[in-house]
Amino acid sequence: MPSPIIASSLAALPGIRHGFFTREGGVSEGIYASLNCGLGSNDARDHVLENRRRIAAKLNCPGAPVVTLHQTHSDVALTVSTPQPTGDLAKADAVVTATPGIIAATLTADCCPVLFADPEAKIVAAAHAGWRGAVGGILEATIAEMERSGASRSRILAAIGPCIGPQAYEVGPEFEAEVLELDSKNARFFHKPTPQSRAHFNLPGYVLARLGNAKLANVEDAFTCTYENESRFFSYRRSCHAHVPDYGRQISAIVVA
Repeated sequence: MPSPIIASSLAALPGIRHGFFTREGGVSEGIYASLNCGLGSNDARDHVLENRRRIAAKLNCPGAPVVTLHQTHSDVALTVSTPQPTGDLAKADAVVTATPGIIAATLTADCCPVLFADPEAKIVAAAHAGWRGAVGGILEATIAEMERSGASRSRILAAIGPCIGPQAYEVGPEFEAEVLELDSKNARFFHKPTPQSRAHFNLPGYVLARLGNAKLANVEDAFTCTYENESRFFSYRRSCHAHVPDYGRQISAIVVA
């Protein structure tokens, strides 16, 4: 199984393991090939569960529960201390845990995965930051939930992983107007390749800016574009453009070992 993308700052933390996993190294077939970890996809369930078992093993936590939730592009972060039933997932867009051996994870296929860790309090989190969740405050909600568990933002390290890049993320005028209405300074996250083009949105740049404003100990950029790298990543938008009926989800995960 290929190694995941690693954030050097998180990799340096003793007792904490993480990875931004690609689509490589699993057992799924067809449009889900091969490391599809999305329980909400139409992939064979036993394939998805085997792929998730491989994630736990790669993090040197064989058999550990990989916890993802029913993601709805919300600003809800949930603290988890026990394995979750995979058939009835709570609705939230970030998993926070202080329980060793519980793998906090998020599923993405163009949205931005963000991993967090407070190495002193041994509290970790995984957040799903699509544009709506990022604009709505999922990053800040995740940090606040970590603080409620005993973390301190002055100690929290965060890293973003693979998501859709600004060259591929064309958006409509309503999208642009909604984001600009929140803050006119958000104009810096939009650009037009030509004067006649629709605007393109810089999702990783926006997420990094929100994290920067949170005054964390460190924020790292492990971004690479999901849309432009079909052999390595699933992409919701690429699947839509190709008129494919469904798509796989890659996973980003972190654990206190």
